[in-house]
Amino acid sequence: MTPAVLSLGANLGDRAAALRSAVGALKDDGVLVARSTLYETPPWGPVGQPPYLNAVVVVRGDRDAASWLARAHELEQAAGRTRDVRWGPRTLDVDVVTVTGDDGQPVLSDDPALTLPHPRAHERAFVLVPWASLDPTAVLPGRGRVSELLAALPPEDVAAVVRWEHLR
Repeated sequence: MTPAVLSLGANLGDRAAALRSAVGALKDDGVLVARSTLYETPPWGPVGQPPYLNAVVVVRGDRDAASWLARAHELEQAAGRTRDVRWGPRTLDVDVVTVTGDDGQPVLSDDPALTLPHPRAHERAFVLVPWASLDPTAVLPGRGRVSELLAALPPEDVAAVVRWEHLR
């Protein structure tokens, strides 16, 4: 049983419904271990677009890293994701952040199709804030404790990640 950490985000259509649907599908798969609350975040990257809702989930199942990526793509496809513009708006984005092997060691990969751990997770508050809220002791392999990575980010990046329930 391999655990993985997945980052989910959506900024088109009913963002909350897209995230709930993806989390529900993982729950139906019997692999969902834990999920963070939702956070609203500014878009990341050079393309102008609406704000995102983001979450992090921990999953565990009989899958290897490539299978977790395939499942992430299935969830995106079910939400109507298109890949027209890099870093553009999306109905659902699911990134595989980390995978732990059957031996308990982190899976490392420099394959362009799936780099593990995710090569930019350590600099993304929209990943680190929900992950730290879900598991304060989490470690991003090769980078360190998620809480310490979060503390190293610019304060304005962290402050821009707002717990979504508080926006209502």
